[in-house]
Amino acid sequence: MHECTFLSDSPGRTLGFGRRMGKRLTAGSVIALVGELGSGKTLLTRGICGGLGVPPGQVNSPTFILVNEYRGRLPVLHMDLYRLDSLAEGFEIGMLDYLERARSGVMIIEWAEKVEPALPPERLQIRFEVVSDKKRRLLLSNGARYDSLLNELCRA
Repeated sequence: MHECTFLSDSPGRTLGFGRRMGKRLTAGSVIALVGELGSGKTLLTRGICGGLGVPPGQVNSPTFILVNEYRGRLPVLHMDLYRLDSLAEGFEIGMLDYLERARSGVMIIEWAEKVEPALPPERLQIRFEVVSDKKRRLLLSNGARYDSLLNELCRA
């Protein structure tokens, strides 16, 4: 497992980091986002989707509908599990089916810790830490599939 840290001092920097990541993602990528409310998970998702060619105005948090689907260079499934109370609820909404569908695209999961046992071990996990009003620390860890991606992102 490879780990690295990215420190963002502005929303624009978080978006740019996400765009760089999105440009490098391949089919079957699963991105698990973990962090408190307002820490930047949806903002990073907008950047990732932008890097995948999804128009920025289309990307919003699916808190109440749970899943948004976007068309870009690869299909994107964007899940927001904030309202889930248990892993069982994750299974009830079809989490495993969505993971299967994501094999041909990219899956981004906000509040991924709520369904962690169901997630594939080969995923890119990003933990958000609020440092100050504008600063965020993103801690990235991964399975071997994402080694080269992390090497590129953490060098830049």
